[in-house]
Amino acid sequence: MNTKNLSMPVRDMVVTALFAAVLCAVAPFSVLIGPIPLSFATLVIYIAAGSLNWKYGAISVVLYVALGAIGLPVFSNFEGGFHKIAGMTGGFIVGYIPLALLTGLFVDIFKGKRLFFVFGMVIGTVLLYSCGVAWFMLQSGASLVTALMACVTPFLIGDSIKIIVACIVAPQLRSALMSINRS
Repeated sequence: MNTKNLSMPVRDMVVTALFAAVLCAVAPFSVLIGPIPLSFATLVIYIAAGSLNWKYGAISVVLYVALGAIGLPVFSNFEGGFHKIAGMTGGFIVGYIPLALLTGLFVDIFKGKRLFFVFGMVIGTVLLYSCGVAWFMLQSGASLVTALMACVTPFLIGDSIKIIVACIVAPQLRSALMSINRS
């Protein structure tokens, strides 16, 4: 077996771990606006997915979810543990992974085209909302309309602002990281 193809360059490990650490530091700070808290986790995920390649952006989010699942207080309101993933907001926590993956894929495939940064983040957010709403409905017994009103509507403006900020920051950071990679 060729282990060289399985290795991850040290620079990529460090940057991936750094994004996971930033996500762990930012995500616990949240504002409760109904059953689903408002968090800046999505902003960090948008930036990670837009700055790194699809694989390393997704790995940073998987690390965050795994750390929270084993009990570190990295989820909203400084909570952690598998019970948080199994709870009403668990669909959003798990949905962070496909958000990062899909956003990163769009950014990688359509390099340098900011419209596709936006499009990838919007499509990734729709997937995030879908995971979150479906899980919320399963856990709470709420109807689709009730779940959408609780889990999506209050977040549309904030997530739109986060996407705009990420579309400004991520390409700059991606360019800086690429130049480091070349040197």
